[in-house]
Parts: sequence; C-alpha cells; structure tokens
Amino acid sequence: MANALVELGAKFGDRIGTLAWNDYRHLELYYGVSGSGMVCHTINPKLFPEQVNYIINHAEDRFIFVDLLVVPLLEALKDHLPMVEGYIILTDEAHMPNTTLPNAMCYETLLSKQSTAFDWPEFDENTASAMCYTSGTTGNPKGVVYSHRSTLLHAICGSMPDAVAASYKETTLPIVPMFHVNAWGSPYASLMAGSKMVMPGPKMADGEALQNLIETEKVTFSSGVPTIWLGLLDYLEKTGKTIPTMTRVSVGGAACPRTIIERFKQQHDIEVVQGWGMTETSPLGTIFCKKAGMEELTQDELFDLQCMQGRGVFGIEMRIVDEKNQELPWDGVAFGALKVKGPWVASGYYGLSKVPGSEGCPVDELGWFDTGDVATINPQGYMRITDRTKDVIKTGGEWVSSIEIENAAVSHPDVAEAAAIGRYHPKWTERPLLVVVRKADKSVSSEQIITFLQSKLHKLSMPDDIVFVDELPHTATGKLNKLALRKTLENYQFPAQA
Repeated sequence: MANALVELGAKFGDRIGTLAWNDYRHLELYYGVSGSGMVCHTINPKLFPEQVNYIINHAEDRFIFVDLLVVPLLEALKDHLPMVEGYIILTDEAHMPNTTLPNAMCYETLLSKQSTAFDWPEFDENTASAMCYTSGTTGNPKGVVYSHRSTLLHAICGSMPDAVAASYKETTLPIVPMFHVNAWGSPYASLMAGSKMVMPGPKMADGEALQNLIETEKVTFSSGVPTIWLGLLDYLEKTGKTIPTMTRVSVGGAACPRTIIERFKQQHDIEVVQGWGMTETSPLGTIFCKKAGMEELTQDELFDLQCMQGRGVFGIEMRIVDEKNQELPWDGVAFGALKVKGPWVASGYYGLSKVPGSEGCPVDELGWFDTGDVATINPQGYMRITDRTKDVIKTGGEWVSSIEIENAAVSHPDVAEAAAIGRYHPKWTERPLLVVVRKADKSVSSEQIITFLQSKLHKLSMPDDIVFVDELPHTATGKLNKLALRKTLENYQFPAQA
C-alpha cells in the first residue's frame, strides 16, 4: 500500500481520504497511509453530500479510496472536487465498476504491481497520523488531527485491563465504523495487543449478519452504539439464537439505556462496558469498570453504576464547572459543564486558530476543552452525562435532563426509541415533550406511558405531552438529531396552550 502511494506521487504530510467500511482493505490503508508519513483522512459516507464535499475540499485530499457502495456519491460530487487527483476503488479487477470518476483505479490491481518491502521513514512522534471531521450538526464540520504520539498513547491506555482489556486472547468485532473516530481506537489497540479482529463490512446494523459473525468467529468483545445493540438483542430474542462466546460489549456514541444493560446480562450473561468520548478526545475519555470493594453490590446496584459513563482513564483529567467557570464538587449531586484535558485531547482544529482561548480554538488558556456536555461526578469518580448543553430543558429556572427522560421511556416494553426536547411554555418557559417510536405491532397510549413514568421521574421531569412518530431523525453517526426534531416540531403547542 505504501509503495502504491509513492508511485501515485503522494508525499509526506498529504491527506489521503477514505470512504470505506470496516474491512481489511480499510485496515491496510490505516497503516499504509499513516506509516509512510501521510495522513489517513477517514470520511463518513453517511453524511449529507454537501458535507462530504466540504470536508474533502477543506482537507485538500489528493487521493480518495472509496468502497464500491459509495462510488455513486463521489460520481455526483466529482465536478466539485478540483483538488482530488485520483480515485482508487476498493475492489479487485473482477468487480471493478464502469465509473465516471476521473482517473479511477482498481485497488487490488494497483497493489499487485508493488513490492511487499518498504523502507518505512522515521519522523517526529508529533507528526500527523490521522484526521477525522466532526459531524457538523451546526455549522461546517471541523477537522480533528491526531498525531502518532496521541494515537499510540490512546491505544496503550485504552487497552489496559480496566479499559477494554485488549489481549491476544480476545477476538474483537468493531461494529463502530472505522470512519467514526477511528472505530474508537480499536484498529490500533487490537493489533498492538495481538487481538484477532473480525470485520463486519457494511452490514453494521444487520442483526442476523452480526449474530452469525459472532458465533462463527467466536467473538469475545465488540463495540457499537446503542441502536446496534437494541437491534441485535431484538433479533436474538425473536430467533432464539445465542452468542455464547461473547463476554463483554462496549457501548458509546450515546447514553446507553438501562434496558440494554439488563437484557445483555439477564438473557446472555454479557457485561456492558459503557464509555464516553468525542471526536476531539480521540475518543476515549471515560469507561466503566468496577472498583475493589464493590463485590457485595446487588445486581440492581451494579446496573445503576453501569448506566453511568464510567471513570476517567489514565491520561484524561476531568472537571465540572458552573456558569461562572467555578469548579463544582464530585458529590454526585452537583452538575455542570464538563471539561477535559489530556495528551490525546485536540488542541486545535485543522485550518483554524490554535491559540488557546481564541475564537476557533477548542481549548482555553489552561488547556481545558469544553465538551458541550453537562455532567455530574460522584465521590468514586464515576461520571454521568446528564445532557448536552444545547439539549438541557430549562423549566421554571431548573435544568431537566432530556437523557434521563429518554432512558426512562425506552425501559417501557412497548417503546422502541424516544427523544425528549424542550418546547415553549408560557408559565415555565420550557417543558419536556416526549417523542416516541412504538415497537412493531404495539399500540401503547400516551396515558399508559405517563403512568409508567410517574414512578421513575421527578415531577419536574415528567413530560407534559407525548407525540408518536414512525421514526426519529438521526445524525450520520447514529445519534438522535434533536436539532432536526426541534425544527420539525418548532410550531408545536402543548394541549393546554392550544
């Protein structure tokens, strides 16, 4: 791969784009591109075309490696990508498509002409290794650049026993996409530790395909977002099939509903390891692990603990602050804006100011990165995200957590998915509105859900109304798109106001 890049004329520091799934060719690119001193720029093919267009041009990618399924996207954009010199399609000659992409090449044909020996260059550890853009739900996406040093430190600390415990004894299935913050570091930590890797290709949300891979390849550990796990759990329940070799699953990208934790443990004896992070934190910030002295906790108490986002891993410092930037106590009660810093936390965005505290720089003068999350931290160091700053519902001068409402709602057996947003109220300024997707063939009513929630939520957090929809909007990374939801329901009025 590295020899092919040299033959193409790519040079040290060039950005090399990828639009690809979790497969072996993409893994070859991770190492061939970065190891030769270039920057492996993973691009999310699920983004809106105009976002993909902006990202490729902003990064000034010289070459794009593209999966067969994504070729039509680039064909539609090709006239707007003047800096791209060639497109390498990730397939062999037998499956090479007829394409309108200029200077299109076949990946396997390109590699077949190259030597397997390469004189790997040595360079400063702070050299750029990889690049990933934020999803850009507001404004243009921003490019986060990872160095070789930050990537290695992230892999080392992420593979420790109280993190994902990567080792040669494990078989790991990274379902989280390789274009989503480098699959949470799995391609680095797994190979560093010698774990066998099983790659799902584009079938990341297919319960049947995932169950078959897990059973056939004897997968012991896997990572993915909550919606993936809900789909797999429902498939296993429907078919009666099992995943006997799996011992742990890692959940991130969004708050993990308690029902996922309970179902994995009670139905499959699998432990859920919840974590938290962002594109700007490479992404690992916190991860769940039990501490000594917790052996006597009941199963319900453990479930409560697993619903939190875990403890900070070595290398990450955390703090929560109030609106005046005053640090708040770790008492499990106070909650405020979550800030972090560490050796793999972004200190700047590609093409924007890197002067701390200036506009466009993500860190302040002391190096703290404002995550945009609202959190609480208990005396044992377990952090719980209560909301995004922009998603907090402010009612009667109090903050209400939309995540708390959503997690309570999806624990109802007839609810498939739920989102809570704040809508205008003349007395309280805002009140919670709950938007619900029923499970297939279920007809649960608003009144039944309200009754169910009364024992789970504080009166202030109780939704004033429930709206049923066929589906909820999601971002390209699988998170609830509350910006789109608020736009759709911008003229909504609570019944008492109507």
